[in-house]
Amino acid sequence: MPAGLENRAEIEALRTGDMKKLQFHPAPKAVPAIAFDSESGEEAQLSDYNGKLVVVNFWATWCAPCRKEMPMLDALQDELGGDNFEVVTIATGRNAPQAMKAFFDEVGVKHLPLHRDANSALARGMGVLGLPVTLILSPEGGELARLTGDADWSSDSAKAILTAMIPDS
Repeated sequence: MPAGLENRAEIEALRTGDMKKLQFHPAPKAVPAIAFDSESGEEAQLSDYNGKLVVVNFWATWCAPCRKEMPMLDALQDELGGDNFEVVTIATGRNAPQAMKAFFDEVGVKHLPLHRDANSALARGMGVLGLPVTLILSPEGGELARLTGDADWSSDSAKAILTAMIPDS
C-alpha cells in the first residue's frame, strides 16, 4: 500500500460533505515530469515536493469557485503545513503575476505559493480539464486522489482525511 493510504478503507470512510467528491485511485498514478514556474521565477516540478504528502490545486484568477475555495486551502496550509505536508497552488493558463497577487490579496491568502503553469502544459499532462482541480500526491510523488470542482478544504472531513494520510516524522 502506498504511503498515505495504509488505512485506505478507514480514510475513505472519513469522506463527508464536499469530500465525497474526493476520488481515490486504485493505485497511485504517475505524475509527469513537466516543469512549471515557481513563485521565485525558477523552474520547478511536482517531484520537488517528494517526501511529503502534497495537496496540489490548479486554479485561475478568472475562476469563481477558486475564489471561494482558496481561503480554505490557505487555512489548511496554515494549520497542517510543515515538514510532512504542503498545499501547492498552481495557476494554470494566462494568469499575470500581478493579477495572481491581487487575487490572493483580495481573498486573504497568506500561506500559499503563487506558482504558474502559463502554457498549461502541466495541467494538460495531469488531465486537468476544468478548474479548480485538486490532487493529493503521495510522499513518493504518485497521485493518490483527485477532487474536481471546489470543496470545503477547511472542513473536519478534509482535515481528518489529510491528517490520516500525512506521514509520521
